[in-house]
Amino acid sequence: MAAIDNNEDFPSEVRDAFVAFQSSLVDVDNVLKPLLETPLSEIQEKVTDPLDKAKLDLVAAYSMNSMFWMYLTTQGINPKEHPIKQELDRIRGYMNKVKQIVDKKKAAKLDKAAASRFIKHALSDGPKDEDDSEKSSNTTKSKRKHEDKSTQIGRASCRERV
Repeated sequence: MAAIDNNEDFPSEVRDAFVAFQSSLVDVDNVLKPLLETPLSEIQEKVTDPLDKAKLDLVAAYSMNSMFWMYLTTQGINPKEHPIKQELDRIRGYMNKVKQIVDKKKAAKLDKAAASRFIKHALSDGPKDEDDSEKSSNTTKSKRKHEDKSTQIGRASCRERV
């Protein structure tokens, strides 16, 4: 990097872009170093959730293909016209599917038992306060009296027929 900084053969724009690119590569190397030092099989053994395993595989595949994209760019090859673009699009599609699955897991679920209790309580004729309680008990008593009278009349008419 020092040779590029002091070299006057390159225009300043190219030199600045190269220095920024080299610093980005160092950052990527520092981030990926823990993953690169540990075998992938060992990392996968530690991950038990299938969804997390899928995420790990997708990140690994996307990282490798992105690095290849950068390599093609440094070689003067347009990666947009290379099959690597379709591969990255395919991986992004799978990443979106995993994201949808995660979002579905986070979405609120309907508790059918609780919902039916709410509906049952809302539709019931139960008293809502003390005044309603007194009215309800008086109404219930008068209904019982009326039912008792109608039952007695019904029994009496049955006896008369027999």
